[in-house]
Amino acid sequence: MPVDATTAVLEAVGAPEPMSVEPLAGGTYNTVARVTFGDGRDWVVKIPPAHATGLSYEHRLLVNEVTFYGAAAGATASIPRVVHSELDPGAPAGAYVVMTACPGRPWSALGGDLTADETRALRVELGGVVGRLHGVTGPGGYGYPAEPLGPLAPTWREAFTAMAEAVLADAERYGVRLPYSVGRIREVLAGASDVLDEVTRPALVHFDLWQGNVLVTGEPGARRIGGIVDGERMFWGDPVADLVSTSLFGDPETDLDFLAGYAAATGAPLDFTPAVRRRIDLCRSYLYLIMLTETVPRSAGPDAVETTWNEVAPRLVTAIEGLGQPPGRRQRAGLRTGAASDA
Repeated sequence: MPVDATTAVLEAVGAPEPMSVEPLAGGTYNTVARVTFGDGRDWVVKIPPAHATGLSYEHRLLVNEVTFYGAAAGATASIPRVVHSELDPGAPAGAYVVMTACPGRPWSALGGDLTADETRALRVELGGVVGRLHGVTGPGGYGYPAEPLGPLAPTWREAFTAMAEAVLADAERYGVRLPYSVGRIREVLAGASDVLDEVTRPALVHFDLWQGNVLVTGEPGARRIGGIVDGERMFWGDPVADLVSTSLFGDPETDLDFLAGYAAATGAPLDFTPAVRRRIDLCRSYLYLIMLTETVPRSAGPDAVETTWNEVAPRLVTAIEGLGQPPGRRQRAGLRTGAASDA
Protein backbone atom coordinates (compact mmCIF):
# COMPACT_ATOMS: atom_id res chain seq x y z
CA MET A 1 0.00 0.00 0.00
CA PRO A 2 1.25 3.54 -0.72
CA VAL A 3 1.21 4.67 2.94
CA ASP A 4 3.04 1.53 4.05
CA ALA A 5 5.72 2.05 1.40
CA THR A 6 6.12 5.69 2.41
CA THR A 7 6.36 4.68 6.07
CA ALA A 8 9.14 2.25 5.21
CA VAL A 9 11.06 5.06 3.48
CA LEU A 10 10.60 7.41 6.43
CA GLU A 11 11.90 4.74 8.78
CA ALA A 12 14.88 4.11 6.47
CA VAL A 13 15.90 7.79 6.55
CA GLY A 14 15.35 8.13 10.31
CA ALA A 15 12.53 10.65 10.02
CA PRO A 16 10.37 11.46 13.06
CA GLU A 17 6.70 10.54 13.25
CA PRO A 18 4.89 12.69 10.67
CA MET A 19 1.81 14.75 11.36
CA SER A 20 0.27 13.65 8.09
CA VAL A 21 0.92 11.51 5.02
CA GLU A 22 -1.16 12.54 2.03
CA PRO A 23 -1.06 10.49 -1.21
CA LEU A 24 -0.70 12.77 -4.23
CA ALA A 25 -2.67 12.01 -7.37
CA GLY A 26 -1.97 13.05 -10.95
CA GLY A 27 0.97 10.79 -11.77
CA THR A 28 0.68 7.58 -13.75
CA TYR A 29 3.91 5.82 -12.86
CA ASN A 30 5.23 6.37 -9.31
CA THR A 31 3.69 6.34 -5.84
CA VAL A 32 3.96 9.88 -4.47
CA ALA A 33 3.03 11.20 -1.03
CA ARG A 34 3.35 14.53 0.77
CA VAL A 35 4.62 14.21 4.31
CA THR A 36 4.27 16.99 6.89
CA PHE A 37 6.14 17.10 10.20
CA GLY A 38 5.45 18.98 13.38
CA ASP A 39 8.64 21.03 13.05
CA GLY A 40 7.38 22.59 9.81
CA ARG A 41 9.24 20.38 7.36
CA ASP A 42 7.23 19.45 4.28
CA TRP A 43 8.52 16.58 2.13
CA VAL A 44 7.47 14.72 -0.97
CA VAL A 45 8.33 11.01 -1.10
CA LYS A 46 8.43 9.36 -4.51
CA ILE A 47 8.66 5.58 -4.90
CA PRO A 48 8.80 3.80 -8.28
CA PRO A 49 6.85 0.61 -8.89
CA ALA A 50 8.76 -2.46 -7.72
CA HIS A 51 8.16 -4.44 -10.90
CA ALA A 52 7.38 -1.98 -13.65
CA THR A 53 6.37 -3.06 -17.11
CA GLY A 54 7.00 0.07 -19.09
CA LEU A 55 8.93 1.56 -21.94
CA SER A 56 12.62 0.89 -22.44
CA TYR A 57 13.68 4.40 -21.47
CA GLU A 58 11.76 4.25 -18.17
CA HIS A 59 14.27 2.05 -16.36
CA ARG A 60 15.75 3.71 -13.25
CA LEU A 61 13.86 6.97 -13.76
CA LEU A 62 14.77 8.17 -10.28
CA VAL A 63 18.39 8.48 -11.43
CA ASN A 64 17.21 11.05 -13.97
CA GLU A 65 15.12 12.88 -11.41
CA VAL A 66 17.89 13.18 -8.84
CA THR A 67 20.26 14.27 -11.60
CA PHE A 68 17.82 16.93 -12.77
CA TYR A 69 17.36 18.52 -9.35
CA GLY A 70 21.07 18.52 -8.67
CA ALA A 71 21.92 20.07 -12.03
CA ALA A 72 19.10 22.63 -11.91
CA ALA A 73 19.82 23.82 -8.38
CA GLY A 74 22.12 26.62 -9.52
CA ALA A 75 19.83 27.76 -12.32
CA THR A 76 16.55 28.34 -10.49
CA ALA A 77 15.08 28.26 -7.00
CA SER A 78 11.83 26.85 -8.36
CA ILE A 79 12.77 23.20 -7.92
CA PRO A 80 12.68 20.76 -5.02
CA ARG A 81 15.81 20.05 -3.02
CA VAL A 82 16.70 16.37 -2.65
CA VAL A 83 16.81 15.47 1.05
CA HIS A 84 17.41 11.72 0.77
CA SER A 85 17.64 9.30 -2.13
CA GLU A 86 18.18 5.61 -2.65
CA LEU A 87 18.55 4.55 -6.27
CA ASP A 88 19.09 0.83 -5.68
CA PRO A 89 15.78 -1.06 -5.94
CA GLY A 90 17.40 -3.88 -3.96
CA ALA A 91 17.88 -1.69 -0.87
CA PRO A 92 15.81 -2.63 2.23
CA ALA A 93 13.19 0.06 1.54
CA GLY A 94 13.60 -0.13 -2.24
CA ALA A 95 14.41 2.83 -4.43
CA TYR A 96 13.04 6.24 -3.49
CA VAL A 97 13.69 9.95 -3.49
CA VAL A 98 12.70 12.32 -0.69
CA MET A 99 12.57 15.99 -1.63
CA THR A 100 11.33 19.26 -0.25
CA ALA A 101 7.79 20.20 -1.25
CA CYS A 102 7.41 23.23 -3.52
CA PRO A 103 4.60 25.70 -2.86
CA GLY A 104 1.57 26.00 -5.07
CA ARG A 105 -0.90 23.98 -7.09
CA PRO A 106 -0.46 22.51 -10.57
CA TRP A 107 -1.05 25.17 -13.21
CA SER A 108 -3.36 22.71 -14.95
CA ALA A 109 -5.64 22.66 -11.87
CA LEU A 110 -6.19 26.42 -11.80
CA GLY A 111 -8.28 26.48 -14.97
CA GLY A 112 -10.33 29.65 -15.25
CA ASP A 113 -8.98 31.06 -11.98
CA LEU A 114 -6.17 32.82 -13.87
CA THR A 115 -6.78 36.10 -15.63
CA ALA A 116 -5.29 36.78 -19.05
CA ASP A 117 -2.73 39.14 -17.49
CA GLU A 118 -1.72 36.52 -14.93
CA THR A 119 -1.35 33.90 -17.63
CA ARG A 120 0.86 36.17 -19.71
CA ALA A 121 3.05 36.98 -16.71
CA LEU A 122 3.39 33.30 -15.83
CA ARG A 123 4.33 32.45 -19.42
CA VAL A 124 7.09 35.07 -19.28
CA GLU A 125 8.31 33.70 -15.95
CA LEU A 126 8.23 30.11 -17.21
CA GLY A 127 10.21 31.11 -20.29
CA GLY A 128 12.85 32.62 -18.04
CA VAL A 129 13.06 29.52 -15.87
CA VAL A 130 13.40 27.23 -18.89
CA GLY A 131 16.01 29.50 -20.46
CA ARG A 132 18.13 29.34 -17.32
CA LEU A 133 17.77 25.56 -17.14
CA HIS A 134 19.01 25.32 -20.73
CA GLY A 135 22.14 27.17 -19.71
CA VAL A 136 23.20 24.09 -17.71
CA THR A 137 25.54 21.79 -19.66
CA GLY A 138 25.80 18.05 -19.15
CA PRO A 139 28.87 16.14 -17.99
CA GLY A 140 30.10 15.11 -21.42
CA GLY A 141 27.48 13.14 -23.31
CA TYR A 142 23.92 13.08 -24.63
CA GLY A 143 20.93 11.05 -23.49
CA TYR A 144 19.37 9.81 -20.26
CA PRO A 145 21.62 9.91 -17.14
CA ALA A 146 20.17 6.57 -16.02
CA GLU A 147 21.60 5.07 -19.22
CA PRO A 148 18.63 2.74 -19.88
CA LEU A 149 19.61 2.56 -23.55
CA GLY A 150 23.36 2.37 -23.01
CA PRO A 151 26.06 4.91 -22.12
CA LEU A 152 25.66 8.59 -22.91
CA ALA A 153 26.33 9.17 -26.61
CA PRO A 154 29.06 11.44 -27.99
CA THR A 155 26.59 13.27 -30.27
CA TRP A 156 22.97 14.31 -30.03
CA ARG A 157 22.16 12.57 -33.32
CA GLU A 158 23.38 9.24 -31.92
CA ALA A 159 21.49 9.74 -28.67
CA PHE A 160 18.24 10.76 -30.34
CA THR A 161 18.46 7.89 -32.82
CA ALA A 162 18.80 5.41 -29.95
CA MET A 163 15.90 7.04 -28.06
CA ALA A 164 13.61 6.97 -31.08
CA GLU A 165 14.59 3.42 -31.96
CA ALA A 166 13.84 2.27 -28.40
CA VAL A 167 10.29 3.63 -28.42
CA LEU A 168 9.67 2.22 -31.90
CA ALA A 169 10.87 -1.18 -30.69
CA ASP A 170 8.51 -0.82 -27.72
CA ALA A 171 5.64 -0.05 -30.10
CA GLU A 172 6.38 -3.25 -32.00
CA ARG A 173 6.77 -5.29 -28.83
CA TYR A 174 3.43 -4.11 -27.41
CA GLY A 175 1.56 -4.16 -30.73
CA VAL A 176 0.70 -0.48 -30.50
CA ARG A 177 -1.66 1.17 -32.93
CA LEU A 178 0.22 3.88 -34.88
CA PRO A 179 -0.87 6.02 -37.85
CA TYR A 180 2.06 4.72 -39.92
CA SER A 181 4.11 1.55 -39.77
CA VAL A 182 7.17 1.46 -37.53
CA GLY A 183 9.38 0.96 -40.56
CA ARG A 184 8.04 4.05 -42.30
CA ILE A 185 8.39 6.22 -39.18
CA ARG A 186 11.93 4.96 -38.67
CA GLU A 187 12.76 5.88 -42.26
CA VAL A 188 11.39 9.42 -41.94
CA LEU A 189 13.15 10.14 -38.65
CA ALA A 190 16.45 8.86 -40.00
CA GLY A 191 16.05 10.93 -43.17
CA ALA A 192 15.66 14.13 -41.15
CA SER A 193 18.29 13.44 -38.50
CA ASP A 194 21.08 15.45 -40.15
CA VAL A 195 19.71 18.64 -38.54
CA LEU A 196 20.49 17.18 -35.13
CA ASP A 197 24.17 17.80 -35.80
CA GLU A 198 23.43 21.49 -35.12
CA VAL A 199 23.31 20.57 -31.43
CA THR A 200 26.86 20.71 -30.08
CA ARG A 201 26.18 21.14 -26.34
CA PRO A 202 24.24 18.70 -24.13
CA ALA A 203 21.78 21.08 -22.46
CA LEU A 204 19.62 20.21 -19.46
CA VAL A 205 16.20 19.30 -20.88
CA HIS A 206 13.21 18.59 -18.62
CA PHE A 207 11.00 17.24 -21.46
CA ASP A 208 7.83 17.01 -19.36
CA LEU A 209 6.97 20.67 -18.83
CA TRP A 210 3.25 20.47 -19.37
CA GLN A 211 1.20 22.56 -16.95
CA GLY A 212 0.65 19.67 -14.55
CA ASN A 213 4.35 19.78 -13.65
CA VAL A 214 4.46 23.55 -13.11
CA LEU A 215 3.23 24.69 -9.70
CA VAL A 216 1.69 28.14 -9.32
CA THR A 217 1.54 29.94 -5.99
CA GLY A 218 0.38 33.33 -4.72
CA GLU A 219 -2.92 35.12 -4.40
CA PRO A 220 -4.91 36.41 -7.38
CA GLY A 221 -3.04 39.32 -8.91
CA ALA A 222 0.27 38.11 -7.48
CA ARG A 223 0.67 34.67 -9.03
CA ARG A 224 4.12 33.27 -9.61
CA ILE A 225 5.75 29.95 -10.36
CA GLY A 226 6.31 28.02 -7.14
CA GLY A 227 7.92 24.88 -8.52
CA ILE A 228 9.07 22.84 -11.48
CA VAL A 229 8.58 19.18 -10.56
CA ASP A 230 8.77 15.63 -11.96
CA GLY A 231 12.18 15.86 -13.57
CA GLU A 232 12.41 12.10 -14.16
CA ARG A 233 12.01 12.34 -17.96
CA MET A 234 14.98 14.69 -18.30
CA PHE A 235 17.89 14.14 -20.63
CA TRP A 236 21.02 15.90 -21.83
CA GLY A 237 20.30 17.07 -25.36
CA ASP A 238 18.65 19.58 -27.65
CA PRO A 239 17.13 22.51 -25.71
CA VAL A 240 14.38 23.04 -28.31
CA ALA A 241 12.94 19.68 -27.16
CA ASP A 242 11.41 21.48 -24.19
CA LEU A 243 9.31 23.62 -26.53
CA VAL A 244 7.35 20.47 -27.34
CA SER A 245 5.92 20.12 -23.83
CA THR A 246 5.80 23.81 -22.82
CA SER A 247 3.51 24.28 -25.84
CA LEU A 248 1.97 20.82 -25.78
CA PHE A 249 -0.32 20.48 -28.82
CA GLY A 250 0.34 24.15 -29.60
CA ASP A 251 2.76 26.20 -31.69
CA PRO A 252 5.79 27.43 -29.71
CA GLU A 253 6.40 30.18 -32.27
CA THR A 254 3.15 31.87 -31.22
CA ASP A 255 3.91 31.65 -27.48
CA LEU A 256 5.31 35.18 -27.50
CA ASP A 257 5.26 35.72 -23.73
CA PHE A 258 7.20 32.52 -23.09
CA LEU A 259 9.68 33.41 -25.84
CA ALA A 260 10.18 36.88 -24.36
CA GLY A 261 11.06 35.40 -20.98
CA TYR A 262 13.31 32.83 -22.62
CA ALA A 263 15.18 35.48 -24.60
CA ALA A 264 15.64 37.63 -21.50
CA ALA A 265 17.18 34.65 -19.66
CA THR A 266 19.42 33.46 -22.50
CA GLY A 267 20.41 36.87 -23.86
CA ALA A 268 19.13 36.23 -27.38
CA PRO A 269 15.79 35.50 -29.07
CA LEU A 270 15.20 31.97 -30.28
CA ASP A 271 15.50 31.92 -34.07
CA PHE A 272 13.02 29.49 -35.62
CA THR A 273 15.10 28.58 -38.65
CA PRO A 274 13.95 25.76 -40.94
CA ALA A 275 16.46 23.47 -39.19
CA VAL A 276 15.14 24.41 -35.73
CA ARG A 277 11.60 23.69 -36.89
CA ARG A 278 12.72 20.28 -38.14
CA ARG A 279 14.43 19.60 -34.81
CA ILE A 280 11.18 20.49 -33.04
CA ASP A 281 9.23 18.14 -35.32
CA LEU A 282 11.70 15.34 -34.56
CA CYS A 283 11.21 15.89 -30.82
CA ARG A 284 7.44 16.14 -31.29
CA SER A 285 7.48 12.81 -33.10
CA TYR A 286 9.42 11.24 -30.25
CA LEU A 287 7.06 12.56 -27.58
CA TYR A 288 3.93 11.59 -29.50
CA LEU A 289 5.30 8.08 -30.06
CA ILE A 290 5.86 7.79 -26.30
CA MET A 291 2.32 9.01 -25.55
CA LEU A 292 0.75 6.49 -27.92
CA THR A 293 2.96 3.58 -26.92
CA GLU A 294 2.77 3.96 -23.14
CA THR A 295 -1.00 3.41 -23.10
CA VAL A 296 -0.43 -0.33 -23.55
CA PRO A 297 2.00 -1.16 -20.70
CA ARG A 298 0.08 1.21 -18.43
CA SER A 299 -3.14 -0.67 -19.20
CA ALA A 300 -5.08 2.46 -20.05
CA GLY A 301 -8.78 1.80 -20.42
CA PRO A 302 -10.52 1.87 -23.81
CA ASP A 303 -11.80 5.43 -23.34
CA ALA A 304 -8.36 6.73 -22.36
CA VAL A 305 -6.73 4.93 -25.28
CA GLU A 306 -9.23 6.39 -27.72
CA THR A 307 -8.86 9.89 -26.31
CA THR A 308 -5.07 9.66 -26.59
CA TRP A 309 -5.37 8.37 -30.14
CA ASN A 310 -7.71 11.19 -31.18
CA GLU A 311 -5.50 13.87 -29.63
CA VAL A 312 -2.05 12.52 -30.46
CA ALA A 313 -2.18 10.48 -33.67
CA PRO A 314 -3.18 13.40 -35.95
CA ARG A 315 -0.41 15.50 -34.43
CA LEU A 316 2.13 12.73 -35.00
CA VAL A 317 1.05 12.66 -38.64
CA THR A 318 1.50 16.43 -38.87
CA ALA A 319 4.95 16.23 -37.29
CA ILE A 320 6.05 13.45 -39.63
CA GLU A 321 4.78 15.38 -42.63
CA GLY A 322 6.44 18.51 -41.32
CA LEU A 323 9.79 16.80 -41.62
CA GLY A 324 9.40 16.96 -45.38
CA GLN A 325 9.58 13.22 -45.96
CA PRO A 326 6.23 11.73 -44.98
CA PRO A 327 5.83 7.95 -45.22
CA GLY A 328 4.91 6.74 -48.71
CA ARG A 329 1.15 6.63 -48.84
CA ARG A 330 -0.42 9.03 -46.40
CA GLN A 331 -3.37 7.84 -44.42
CA ARG A 332 -5.85 9.84 -42.47
CA ALA A 333 -5.08 9.62 -38.76
CA GLY A 334 -7.81 7.73 -37.01
CA LEU A 335 -8.48 5.33 -39.88
CA ARG A 336 -5.67 2.90 -39.26
CA THR A 337 -6.62 0.38 -36.61
CA GLY A 338 -3.99 -2.31 -36.91
CA ALA A 339 -0.93 -2.87 -34.74
CA ALA A 340 2.42 -1.30 -35.54
CA SER A 341 4.37 -3.21 -38.13
CA ASP A 342 7.03 -2.80 -40.82
CA ALA A 343 4.52 -3.50 -43.59
